[in-house]
Amino acid sequence: MKTAVVLLSGGLDSATIAAIAKDEGYEVCALSFRYGQRHEVELEAARRVAKAVGASRHVTLDIDLREFGGSALTDDIAVPKFDELVDSDEIPITYVPARNTIFLSFALGWAEVLNSTDVFIGVNALDYSGYPDCRPEFLASFEAMANLATKAGVEGSARLTVHAPLMTMTKAEIITRGISLGVDYAATISCYDPSASGDACGACEACLLRKRGFRDANVVDPTQYR
Repeated sequence: MKTAVVLLSGGLDSATIAAIAKDEGYEVCALSFRYGQRHEVELEAARRVAKAVGASRHVTLDIDLREFGGSALTDDIAVPKFDELVDSDEIPITYVPARNTIFLSFALGWAEVLNSTDVFIGVNALDYSGYPDCRPEFLASFEAMANLATKAGVEGSARLTVHAPLMTMTKAEIITRGISLGVDYAATISCYDPSASGDACGACEACLLRKRGFRDANVVDPTQYR
């Protein structure tokens, strides 16, 4: 069985890619991060998802990005709330500087130790918030860099592939795909500003995208909103 490192946040998208990796025959090694995020309840969700997908290992790394701040997720900045989704060309304050670059770098290191050539990440270029590290150009560049930065890449014995199976899917399509694979979305959380008990706020951009996805997929939203 091939081994894949799967970046697992505990959200809707990462739960879906974990199920996709499993369905494609990979042994799932899940990687989560306690990075100083205000929505740390997502790590409980990540544990539930890892167990449900039968991950052979689930590692949660501590890296404190609150030392840098600069985001509503890692600093004393209010998470914006909305009545409805609004299109904007501005990168939102919920963007965590270089987060996916950091996460993928750790995934690359673990993959090399595992002799794995596959990393899965749940980024999406359609129903997303305009984050620069969710674009296909970014992933292609990271993959090229990874194959210059590893022993296996330099020796030519293996080539790392960064899989982003959700890249061109809408949130509704992601949900439909996940349900076909048996994903229990009640076990996940997408909210940027949940309560201490894990209830979603229902008004941040992540919650609104999630709500729209279930509505467009004609699927009952199992999320507990406060």
